Amino acid sequence: MAAEMHQVDQVIRQRLASEVALINQISHYIVSAGGKRIRPRLVLLFAEALGFTGPERFELAASVEFIHTATLLHDDVVDESSLRRGRKTANALFGNAASVLVGDFLYSRAFQMMVSVNRMRVLEVLADATNVIAEGEVLQLMNMHDPDLGVDDYLRVIRYKTAKLFEASARLGAVLAGAEPAIEEACADYGRSLGTAFQIVDDLLDYDGDTVTLGKNVGDDLREGKPTLPLLVAMSRCSEVERQLMRHAVEHGEPDRLDEILTIVRRTGALQATHEAARAEADKARDALSALPASAAREALLELCARSVERSS
Repeated sequence: MAAEMHQVDQVIRQRLASEVALINQISHYIVSAGGKRIRPRLVLLFAEALGFTGPERFELAASVEFIHTATLLHDDVVDESSLRRGRKTANALFGNAASVLVGDFLYSRAFQMMVSVNRMRVLEVLADATNVIAEGEVLQLMNMHDPDLGVDDYLRVIRYKTAKLFEASARLGAVLAGAEPAIEEACADYGRSLGTAFQIVDDLLDYDGDTVTLGKNVGDDLREGKPTLPLLVAMSRCSEVERQLMRHAVEHGEPDRLDEILTIVRRTGALQATHEAARAEADKARDALSALPASAAREALLELCARSVERSS
């Protein structure tokens, strides 16, 4: 997809332009950091799989990347993160106020781009997605430092905060192609399940990765008091003394106890259980593709299911 992604990058560069120097500086800093660009790829792959090759796909692929980038800017401020994709976060370099305001700029620019496509259904899909993502951010904030969080509540945050934009990106490809409702829903199902799998693996790697490979600090979730699936599974399987240790770490955000907690997480099989949960979601995504005709794009989407689970960053 090199040629298609080059087109998306061209749109991104054009649409980032602003007469305000600081907006240009921060926007280019964030976007040039790279990333997997999975959400734009979903727009392009589903459009191609359903026979749509119009230029609108590049505009929408870029717009979902802008929405994603805006959420990263806001996330890093809320989480007080200092490292992302192997570089200092924008808030660490430019300050919280600038990061939040440039995130707002990226959101509003994304909506300008949606309007330019002149399709009400596109606006409906992405307006709904951004609203649900905001709800997910607030839900996650409410769940911080709560060691009694249930797995269902954890998954709800993932589906709102992360999987919703995957779902919207996949759905947009079907909308552009004018697919019938059943096909559009199958595409959305794929995106939702893939996004869930992707975030579960991200949460797994926070306990089982390394800072250099990940491009962010290992143990950040614990430091921020986020009870993610590896910790929730371990807490359900460990001794009472170990459970109290982990509860205290979540309540108070104690990364200095990370080594002890990692030992418990590994011994209880929580890492394997988390990986299996991600694989189950990827299998759901794979099953959803049976509604699409055979094509190179469909094969790429199948491969993406495997790659999203079997990764180290």
